[in-house]
Amino acid sequence: MKTVAIIQARMGSSRLPGKVMEDLGGRPVLGWVTRAARIIPGVDEVVVATSTNDGDDAVAGWCADNGVTCYRGSEDDVLSRFAGVAKDAKADTVMRLTADCPLLDPQVAGTVLALFQATKADYASNVSPANWPDGLDCEVFTAKALAEADAQAALLIEREHVTPFIHYNRHRYEVRTLSCPLPRLAGDRWTLDNPEDLEFLRKVAAHLADDRPPSYLEILDVLEQNPDYRKINCAIDRNEGLLKTLTEEPPVPSKGYGASRKLLDRALKAIPVGSQTFSKSYLQYPENAPMFLTYGDGGCVWDVDGNSYVDFVMGLLPNVLGYRDPDVDAAISHQLGNGITFSLATELEVNLAEKLIEIIPTAEMVRFGKDGSDATSAAIRLSRAFTGRERIMASGYHGWQDWYIGATTRDKGVPEAVRGLTHMVPYNNLDGVAELLDAHPGEYAAMIMEPTNIAEPAPGYFADLKSLLQDHSVLLVFDEIITGFRFALGGAQELYGAAPDLSCFGKSMGNGMPISAVVGRADIMSEMEEIFFSGTFSGETLSIAASLAVIEKMKREPVIQTLWEKGGALAKKAEGLIKEHGLEDTISFVGAAPWKLLSFQNHNAANAKLIRSVFIQEMLRQGVLLTASHNISYAHNDENIATALAAYNHVLPLIHRGLEAGTLENQLAGPVIEPVFAVR
Repeated sequence: MKTVAIIQARMGSSRLPGKVMEDLGGRPVLGWVTRAARIIPGVDEVVVATSTNDGDDAVAGWCADNGVTCYRGSEDDVLSRFAGVAKDAKADTVMRLTADCPLLDPQVAGTVLALFQATKADYASNVSPANWPDGLDCEVFTAKALAEADAQAALLIEREHVTPFIHYNRHRYEVRTLSCPLPRLAGDRWTLDNPEDLEFLRKVAAHLADDRPPSYLEILDVLEQNPDYRKINCAIDRNEGLLKTLTEEPPVPSKGYGASRKLLDRALKAIPVGSQTFSKSYLQYPENAPMFLTYGDGGCVWDVDGNSYVDFVMGLLPNVLGYRDPDVDAAISHQLGNGITFSLATELEVNLAEKLIEIIPTAEMVRFGKDGSDATSAAIRLSRAFTGRERIMASGYHGWQDWYIGATTRDKGVPEAVRGLTHMVPYNNLDGVAELLDAHPGEYAAMIMEPTNIAEPAPGYFADLKSLLQDHSVLLVFDEIITGFRFALGGAQELYGAAPDLSCFGKSMGNGMPISAVVGRADIMSEMEEIFFSGTFSGETLSIAASLAVIEKMKREPVIQTLWEKGGALAKKAEGLIKEHGLEDTISFVGAAPWKLLSFQNHNAANAKLIRSVFIQEMLRQGVLLTASHNISYAHNDENIATALAAYNHVLPLIHRGLEAGTLENQLAGPVIEPVFAVR
């Protein structure tokens, strides 16, 4: 089995022309890379792949003078260039290196190759997720996968950057990652793309031995001794070239949904509705849509057909920091080395409980669950135990358990006696609360509510509500499953200065890991010693470690501020487009910036459900996964926002034309999407 390392090199560069031939410690940058490549364990041959442009004659000439095989092909279609090398060299395995990584560590690259071989993968790398310093990049893949990519890849990003077709098609190819064993190195920049990078590299190279390639540990030692070096190029974004390509060619699904349809057929034979969650099932998406995802990174996801999307669903809001956040992933990985679920409690439980008490204004004691329904149901049981009463008032959505769902249209299977104990009350409606209290005096244990969703609280609403409930000895419970760790670190109660007796948190609390919490007054929480709320996995340590990492990051970085700013900016620009295309009476936004909800109104040519269904369908076709809200994450970048706005600008006139012509129904492939039930 022959392994060929291919070094991608060219003289053209908009930011630093001729960079690969720049002098670095007495040899050209390309010389550093080829020297390292030749001693990578397991590599049989090294080839430099450059273009046929006259400007790249210098690369070919240097290779000829230094005994390095050189292959020349298309400048822009780099994928075909790699495929040509692999074919000529009769390679079984290809290692992709780039000539702008002069500090390449042969042992790191060799370990990527060893991982690839040991796991029998189709693709392995140390770049996805990007937790190594930028400049140690190495990708390994089969020649077969490369040939398939060359034959089938159609997008600019796939042709220019060689491997996206392979590592984004994770339903088709087995992908492995070599993670960096040292934390927080992803921000280090050791690559060459700008004059600042060259200055940095020259300073580092002056400290390195001349007779061999450096190890990454040697470079870290240099930086430890000279910490100011990192400041030279730290302001440059990672993968600027890739981001530029994405800007020029937004992610538009182009591969169809054949694999999704086949997988859905399989799923429906084994899983009711084909999914574990109604909102993620085929029932809530158009007929011609992705049904299964394989991979997420930052603010984007990829489906089983290899289509990419900017994701504004974000797992139904948990992924507040984005997919594969390096800090959260590192915390999970560290705890995984110690164990997951133990026979007794762990200190991690105490640590997280103390953190929640510190950051949530009304938290005096804490218990954990795995999802929002765990927390809200625990709060209701506590309220009933503490007050000795049974009736509940509810405002908003509070999960799938009998006590709540029995009060909705999805009440099948809930005993009649249970259904009659929960009463829905409109938000911001003190009179409605008073009427219920008067209708059943001394019977209400609690009012549970989302502190905000489609509307802001009226001035004085929370204070007046708390006073009214206290007059009737009724507890106030905040369902902060969505608002917690999103509107403010301590939830909406911190934002609005409210004082609930109990509160429920979840979703963003673990950035995708299953964890929730009920917190509140110590005298009420102490009823936990008498009621039964107990779960085998409530103290599961990976989720607790993740939550601690989320809190630490939110305290360290401007996460909440960014959610407000990005969410507000996106909604404002989208509202401008809605007005520009004459749809302001049909489509609008409600709610706060970190969680803007779309509101669709009936039109004389189509009802709101049809308009919403066409909107979702067409946004998907433009590479935006979105249903009824902008679930903004910290990872959504400017390119993601631009893609969303471009999609709006494409979809809105299409809807306008359909409404004006009375033909909107003809644009929908399949039936109208029906809501599970209305809650807000």
